[in-house]
Amino acid sequence: MDDGDSRHPPGHLFRMCDAVRIDDPRKASDAALAIGIARWHDGALEEAYRRHGGAVFALAKRVIRDAALAEEVTQEVFVWLWNRPDAFDPARGSLRSFLLALTHRRSVDVVRSEEARRRRESRDVQRERAPDADLDRELVDLTMAEQVRDALGALPDREREPIELAYFGGRTYRQVAAELGEAEGTVKSRIRSGLTSLRAALRDVGVER
Repeated sequence: MDDGDSRHPPGHLFRMCDAVRIDDPRKASDAALAIGIARWHDGALEEAYRRHGGAVFALAKRVIRDAALAEEVTQEVFVWLWNRPDAFDPARGSLRSFLLALTHRRSVDVVRSEEARRRRESRDVQRERAPDADLDRELVDLTMAEQVRDALGALPDREREPIELAYFGGRTYRQVAAELGEAEGTVKSRIRSGLTSLRAALRDVGVER
């Protein structure tokens, strides 16, 4: 695309357009590059990235502490510049300062989003692995007693197998359901029923909480 394309920068950049010509992007000022980007000038965005991409990536990585996410933010910042070159006002500061401010805002958003995602995943894991935390803790304590194995072995297979897989095999309820070819709700119900029977059997042999 060349200077004949229909997109034109509004406002402050528009007033500068007639006086600016970009024959060599490497020799153009940052303000001229912004105008070139607004006009879809060949090489303008590439030159802006060459000048400022390293600084943008370094800031994003410092804030996010993840190289892959920092690369995504860097790409987003320059795509945003491509779509909104008119947002840069050379009278207010340098293009680098403008891009770094944008990078910092976007990086903070990413950090908050990642923290929220990790919290959701942690809650999901906790719900999946221990929907009834009291039963979980109780059974772990009871495994210290030799009678637990005997009582567990006396349970029907339909109750014993999911308990063994979930509590002794370290599997989640979802994994147990998949391994046994049963619905997750069915597995949870059998585990609860089995735990109730197990506690009753242990009480009968004098192992109580």
